Amino acid sequence: MPELAPRQLILTLYGLYARAEHDWLSVGSVVKLLGDLGVDSAGVRSSVSRLKRRGVLESMRQDGAAGYALSARTVEVLREGDERIFGRRRAAPDDPLVLVLFSVPEAERDKRHQLRATLSRMGFGTAAPGVWVAPGHLHDEAARTLDRLGLQPYVDLFCAHYSAFGGLRERIGKWWDLPAIDAECAGFVERYRDLRPGTAPLDAFRTYVPLLTEWRRLPYLDPGLPLELLPEPWHAAEAADLFARLDAVLREPARQHAHATLHP
Repeated sequence: MPELAPRQLILTLYGLYARAEHDWLSVGSVVKLLGDLGVDSAGVRSSVSRLKRRGVLESMRQDGAAGYALSARTVEVLREGDERIFGRRRAAPDDPLVLVLFSVPEAERDKRHQLRATLSRMGFGTAAPGVWVAPGHLHDEAARTLDRLGLQPYVDLFCAHYSAFGGLRERIGKWWDLPAIDAECAGFVERYRDLRPGTAPLDAFRTYVPLLTEWRRLPYLDPGLPLELLPEPWHAAEAADLFARLDAVLREPARQHAHATLHP
């Protein structure tokens, strides 16, 4: 299993449990919950400080207790992420594509890097320099994300159908690094397919938070490409089925443990 940084676990923790607590968690509860996952308090506090510097968390006291709240931007990002992480949307071969075309002046090449990094994180493939492509159902998410980051002046978005020349299956194999995506998803399946998780609240919590932390990257690697146009076997589909089964078993008992810690 890959080693998960405390920062990643904290983001998962906030995504799962802070939004039901007015987007806020006390420092003590975060330290306690991460301690249940084997992270020492120094590592928690250092990671929280870094998340604060990045604008992910904001210092806030509630009822005299020190804590951190999700920033408004982070709440929006988490809400959008829910659709990817817990959804199962996958395009059909005849569905439209969304194209992102961008042109950035040389004097603002930092924006060019930001655009490439943002589109890559969202799962877009590269069709040509300055031309990125994804399944059409990502249009609205892409528009919101680019607008939130102030990148819309450099970008044009189109919905389109591929018509020529060559087969779309072949093009997808060039636009995305399919072997790398499949290897990541195959690794997830290999690590978790034989898992028989305990459902006592603490046991479920210790399994579910790292599981979700690892899983939440994968739907951004495969953005819902049509299965009919992908190599067989395509482990992203198997990984999604596996996560859904484990999520159904573990989510509620893990929440019970977190709730007992947040409301002793």
